[in-house]
Amino acid sequence: MHTIVPNASSRRRRPAGTRALLLLLCMPALAWAGVDAEIARVERGLRAPVVLAGAAAPSRTLADEMARLHVPGVSIALIRGGKIAWTRGYGLAYPGGPAITPDTLFQAASISKPVTAMAALRLAQDGRLDLDAGIDTLLTGWKLPPADGAALVTPRRLLAHTAGIGVAGFPGYAANAPVPTLVQVLDGAAPANTQPVRVETAPGSAWRYSGGGYSVVQQALIDHTGQAFDVLLDETVLRPLGMRDSRFAQPLPASLLPRAALPHDEQGKPIAGGPYTYPELAAAGLWTTPRDLARFALDLQRSAGGGKGMLSPQMARTMLTPLKNGYGLGLNVEGNGTARSFAHGGSNMGYQNTLFAYADRGDGAVIMTNGANGAELANSLLRALAAEYKWPSQHPQVRKAVSLDAAAQEKLAGRYEIKGLGDFRIARKEGRLMVALRDDSWEPLYAASPTRLFVLSRELDLHMEGDGGRLVSGSFDVRFQRAP
Repeated sequence: MHTIVPNASSRRRRPAGTRALLLLLCMPALAWAGVDAEIARVERGLRAPVVLAGAAAPSRTLADEMARLHVPGVSIALIRGGKIAWTRGYGLAYPGGPAITPDTLFQAASISKPVTAMAALRLAQDGRLDLDAGIDTLLTGWKLPPADGAALVTPRRLLAHTAGIGVAGFPGYAANAPVPTLVQVLDGAAPANTQPVRVETAPGSAWRYSGGGYSVVQQALIDHTGQAFDVLLDETVLRPLGMRDSRFAQPLPASLLPRAALPHDEQGKPIAGGPYTYPELAAAGLWTTPRDLARFALDLQRSAGGGKGMLSPQMARTMLTPLKNGYGLGLNVEGNGTARSFAHGGSNMGYQNTLFAYADRGDGAVIMTNGANGAELANSLLRALAAEYKWPSQHPQVRKAVSLDAAAQEKLAGRYEIKGLGDFRIARKEGRLMVALRDDSWEPLYAASPTRLFVLSRELDLHMEGDGGRLVSGSFDVRFQRAP
């Protein structure tokens, strides 16, 4: 008996069927090796949203940006080819705590709004809700006080932020602080920490971002269906989409807190007492994961493309048709053709997130963070993903800057207020114009013209008009005024 020792020639003579089987067995490992290489390039390729014409656009690493922005943890779900291609977690839930994983829970903040909108559209699709009915015909436990044009407040306009309703956002309630009922929030009654939700401009006349409007929707859905809001949303959206890690629960049940990423401030310090409570469930109350929100985006993509989803193709197109200011029903919508996309950001105390997906192609991503500076990180990650996967948008803008003399810079200096959203400051520091858009986080402020200013950290313009002006960022277009 002879022992045959394989050599190069004997391996070449291996039967074709054997070679095919070995290749098939190796394919998963080869595919994941390719994915790991893609992810590594994304981790090294974070980019600023704006670059100056003629200047280099250096890439940054995810680890360095998390450290610079004091963001303890981030979780990502990538949508590619109509499915969830990969998920990754980075950093920690809190100092000394567990690592962020794809199963870690985050507050979705305002990404609660498109999920709420889908629930309302499902009811409309089933004939259980008229999107153009006067909202008071749906309300029984609370009524919107009579005001000019109040009868023209409809679910469609509330979902699109065109109903003229005030109260832009909600600050939430710290641990152990009294938490108001939804009706107390709507009336601005103690212990609510926001103003009454009322009609402030003519319904249908303008776009005005309003978390208060979504709280009216929340009350209307409760009254009209006779169901608790969390139960209704679970039945109409979360459970059918397989969003098993999602719930409209405020506060999060104690049994789930060990799975939660805890919130952190601008310096990366834990928020005292942990997550804030948001009784405004429709506007800000969802706990979820990027993977679950990716399931939501994928379903909407399928429906919009004529496939089988939670919404009919017609209703999906309704959701993705802007009424004003590039905003559909619950989502920002922009671009054309293969670049048409839908998106929404989310900002609660210590949480910053973004959902972005293309309407007519199966690509996108969801990024969630547990740091107050996480929006800048999430948007830089989106640009890294766009570069790696050859997306048609989400690439840095190239802008030209002009010089402003010292007198013009000094004239712009001051504190400016945005009603319901806080303030920002402009100052001349170390011989150049600077802006602090949040707290004491100063950054250079550039001029596209004497009356139009911009920064490099985000796509945002300040249109200066006398003692005030407009802050424009995507679909957000809000007025500001110089403070006394």
